[in-house]
Amino acid sequence: MNDPRSPKPTMPACHGESLGLEGYRALDRMREALTAALTGGISPSSLALAWFDWSLHLASAPGKRLELADKAVRKAARFAAHVAAAALHPDTPPCIEPLPGDHRFRAEAWRKPPFSLWAQAFLLQQQWWHNVTHEVPGVSPHHEAVVSFAVRQLLDIFSPSNFPLLNPEVLDKTVATAGANFLEGFSNFLEDVTRQATGQPPAGAEAFQPGRDVAVTPGKVIYRNHLIELIQYAPATETVLAEPVLIVPAWIMKYYILDLSPQNSLVRYLVGQGHTVFCISWRNPDASDRDLSMDDYRRMGVMAALDAIGAIVPGRKVHAVGYCLGGTLLSIAAAAMAHAGDGRLASMTLLAAQTDFTEPGELALFIDHSQMHFLESMMWNRGYLSADQMSGAFQLLRSIDLIWSRHVREYLMGERTPMFDIMAWNADSTRMPYRMHAEYLQRLYIDNELASGRFMIEGRPAALQNIRVPMFVVGTERDHVAPWRSVYKVHQLCDTDITFVLASGGHNVGIVSEPGRAGRHFRTGFKRASDLYLSPDEWLAAATVKEGSWWTEWAAWLAGQSTPERVPPPAMGAPRKGYPPLADAPGTYVFQR
Repeated sequence: MNDPRSPKPTMPACHGESLGLEGYRALDRMREALTAALTGGISPSSLALAWFDWSLHLASAPGKRLELADKAVRKAARFAAHVAAAALHPDTPPCIEPLPGDHRFRAEAWRKPPFSLWAQAFLLQQQWWHNVTHEVPGVSPHHEAVVSFAVRQLLDIFSPSNFPLLNPEVLDKTVATAGANFLEGFSNFLEDVTRQATGQPPAGAEAFQPGRDVAVTPGKVIYRNHLIELIQYAPATETVLAEPVLIVPAWIMKYYILDLSPQNSLVRYLVGQGHTVFCISWRNPDASDRDLSMDDYRRMGVMAALDAIGAIVPGRKVHAVGYCLGGTLLSIAAAAMAHAGDGRLASMTLLAAQTDFTEPGELALFIDHSQMHFLESMMWNRGYLSADQMSGAFQLLRSIDLIWSRHVREYLMGERTPMFDIMAWNADSTRMPYRMHAEYLQRLYIDNELASGRFMIEGRPAALQNIRVPMFVVGTERDHVAPWRSVYKVHQLCDTDITFVLASGGHNVGIVSEPGRAGRHFRTGFKRASDLYLSPDEWLAAATVKEGSWWTEWAAWLAGQSTPERVPPPAMGAPRKGYPPLADAPGTYVFQR
């Protein structure tokens, strides 16, 4: 049967004409690649399309404009009343509070005039611009979100907290240090610029070296191909659960987010619970890897790892665990295995991993057809998408914390934020091959092929409905990469028993949530394959709230999916079957730059 997505047949072109067309297209890609160096990887065309959509519809909506004028008058009156009240009573409560998560004005000094007035004026202005950019008749939801996001970024530039003479905390620090904070801040700025220009990690990251300070759980690399090193961790108990665990991390970052410092290493915790743990460490691709595809990642990653595990512990099923993009890849592999009758999986755990991309969160702001073409040109130029090309978008998603608050703290206050393991890991990023990342964005984000059952593997659909193994799925409350309601959509796609957990924290901290850490909680609920579907809000209302770490809940669930009798730990690798120990953990790929 013909694929409806296949290009329509055209008249054959001569060789010279074909070369000419490629030259024209290369010229366009070169221009966009050069533009990307100035825009941080954000497509100006995509922004312009959104802006025109919004502005034209606003210009043709007199009712909306009258509504905005009315709101402006009301807010001005509200602010004037607050100013009058504050003149008589300096402790007058604010007339508007910052949005949740905005801590720029939380210091007590911001509660007193004149600083309180500047903060209140800014927040009222921010609220009014939210009204301006939302609910304009006829604007597409995507363009509305893009314009609202862009306006929010522009407003944040002019926040009074960013200016020394308007920020009471900076003024107090300046008086206390006789201006030394600005000298220290300038020194911090020069160091950061120098490190960025020379490709060095941020200040303090050198205290968290893999194999020395982080990624120190004992183990051996027992398999290596061009794309992965497979690490088998040494047992910590006399007997182990019969079914091993395979961890598939995201390839956008180094694997050791799941094996950080000894006290918060998920790998070490699993080993301590009596599991035989294997973990994939992805290669850091370069320009020569530009043609690696998503299916290469499936075959040379997940499937190659399962083959190696099968040689080391033959006849045993595997508890497969996928984090972020690794969870999406694991879902594709598991669906393809189910269609092929491959029964090697005992269970599947997805950590902050999406399988349906219709509501992927704020990352969708940077994914549309215009932006997709722009990204492809960037990757075409180098053969990969690098960390510096991705950093602009990720920082803008949390610009208050990652840009402006840092600007105030480190450059105006002169105070360095102490480095810790997750921050150091976050700076140790990897690249993504041109072809693989283009396929990932097009097939999953834009076309949503996996959720619709159109994702093909070796000519067969990788339909998630075919997965029958029990699943444990974790979302996090403040995830800006994989919002928990998007992660929750797996309930609509998989016809199997699902235990869903909503953990406190964000995309990284919510997953790295070891037992004993104060202030942690999670919600949990169970759905059988035969149960009625609950919406995310219905699930949230019915879920059981528990204090502490979700790791303990997961450990109990894994034990329940395993053979009750424990067995002696397997040998490290299987030399006679072609899987000899090659190196100590964390291996060599983790050090690639």
